[in-house]
Amino acid sequence: MRIVAGKYRGRKLAAFAGEKIRPTPDRVKESLFEILTPRLTGARVLDLFSGSGALGLECLSRGASEAVFNDGSAEGVSLTRKNLALLGIRAEVRTADYAACLSSLKGQAFDLIFCDPPYAEDYCEDILSRVAEYGLLKAGGLVVYESEREESAEGWRAADYRRYGRVKVFFFEREP
Repeated sequence: MRIVAGKYRGRKLAAFAGEKIRPTPDRVKESLFEILTPRLTGARVLDLFSGSGALGLECLSRGASEAVFNDGSAEGVSLTRKNLALLGIRAEVRTADYAACLSSLKGQAFDLIFCDPPYAEDYCEDILSRVAEYGLLKAGGLVVYESEREESAEGWRAADYRRYGRVKVFFFEREP
């Protein structure tokens, strides 16, 4: 795993041992960030299922002003902290399940929220509902949701959608 572009381009990141955790492949990250780069300068980002922190770190490398990292596992949080240290970045890192994290961030709006939960879980509708209820997305902001299934939620529309083999990436925005 590496940072694809920006200030930290080419820097290698520490990764999970074994195959239990599924990082976003570099080709998916490259495509994803081709779409998102115009939105990143000065952006406030939440990496809700951070794992290694690769998505939030890529945002910071490309000009985001702030990233908040969260993972429900101690292993994920440890790896996120390790990668932040490797790059010399200071950022907020939380250890909570997604619901507790979102609740604790009430009223703190983000430009981008990344959700890359375990594919076996069906969290999309609940996450989007909480994001709306807690006022966590700025006007014009996006929730980027990675999954293997079709995803939707009331009050949200997929502004964009990409498929990379089995991986589907949805760019959700609030319906007007």
